[in-house]
Amino acid sequence: MKKGRTIALLPILVFLVLYLGLGLLFEYGMKIPMGFYNIPIVVVFLIALLVACLQNRSLSFDRKLELMGHGIGDKNIVTMILIFMTAGIFVGVVGRSSAESVAYFMLSIIPARFAVAVLFVVSCFVSTAMGTSVGTITLITPIAVAVATASGVSLPLCIASVMGGAMFGDNLSFISDTTIAACQGQGCEMKDKFRENFAIALPAAILTLVLILVISLRSEIAPMELPPYNLVQIIPYVLVLAGGIIGINVFVVLLIGIVSGAIIMLATGAIPATELLASMGAGAAGMFETTMVAILVSAICALIREYGGFDALLYGIQKVFRGKKGGQLGMGLLVGAMDIATANNTVAIVMANPIAAQMAQNYGISRRKTASLLDTFSCIFQGVIPYGAQMLVAISAANGLGQNVSAFQIIPNLFYPFLLLISSLVFIYIIPEKK
Repeated sequence: MKKGRTIALLPILVFLVLYLGLGLLFEYGMKIPMGFYNIPIVVVFLIALLVACLQNRSLSFDRKLELMGHGIGDKNIVTMILIFMTAGIFVGVVGRSSAESVAYFMLSIIPARFAVAVLFVVSCFVSTAMGTSVGTITLITPIAVAVATASGVSLPLCIASVMGGAMFGDNLSFISDTTIAACQGQGCEMKDKFRENFAIALPAAILTLVLILVISLRSEIAPMELPPYNLVQIIPYVLVLAGGIIGINVFVVLLIGIVSGAIIMLATGAIPATELLASMGAGAAGMFETTMVAILVSAICALIREYGGFDALLYGIQKVFRGKKGGQLGMGLLVGAMDIATANNTVAIVMANPIAAQMAQNYGISRRKTASLLDTFSCIFQGVIPYGAQMLVAISAANGLGQNVSAFQIIPNLFYPFLLLISSLVFIYIIPEKK
């Protein structure tokens, strides 16, 4: 196995030091409100990319540009960018009033104390059916923002509950890219991997739901007087959520939402046709930062891979962990390290698949268990990293609705990924694998 070059991981270190260091300095040292929100993440990633370009002088700059182009042109990256753009247009079309109508209608039939729990459960179902956490977060976060605003429940808790439910479905869905990548890479049946995952994910989801209910019941929620809302404006979200639960392709679901939303907004006179087009453009433009992060991360990772950074990471992990249980934890940390480096759980699984297969053979771990570990740990890390697509989309959606929130306000409320980690460790070290 190649030892690789540890120094190739320097761009990741530079990003983490700058982003976390400046964020902590602004937030806690200089007492700047929303300190992390004031850090231009695109600029920080550009600095990290510059560091990557300055490394490895044996490669010409033209060759480095070619490598970055291949990384950006990856199918998963292109798909993600298209989802960002389409989702932005959808949000631009339906606007704040439509999401608020959904939230006010929900609060009119569900006690406010149970609203956050409902958001979590709905997110679980939608993401399982759609197979995409990013799509689920895009669709439901505006509703979560409106629920928080109307009920007085913590906004970070509402957003984190949506993100947790979205990662639950991303981990279990048969049509999720992560499931397909893990099963294809390890040569196991999806149903076998699902059984392994479900036993780990269900306890974490139940405990998350209990925690959300306990916090909600203890929260001070002032009596609400719900503003007037338009039931007709609920239709786009109902169609989108129904399409998600049925399992329709995310692009088709968003297209249905865009068309139905445009028709309703024009028919009800909520917005003139000229302003509707401008709103579409503004919605797409609102996804600029998220899209640029996806592009820059893919470019940086392409260079790190070429320089041998990922080889060094894989080599180190395999050297450290011994025994069957250690091998399972090593696999989890392997794909987690890949996810931290790439900020894309599907890409992380694809990269980790070959060495994980070799580790499974060396440690005597079944294929279904290996696929389950790769998918589960990739979702754990992807669900909490502050620069992942899921977090960025959630923050963008909230900011687009006039609510400023930072990743580091949301992370402490991400109960599901942390409980999923605990559940995974229990199944590795305490509960033996079924033959």
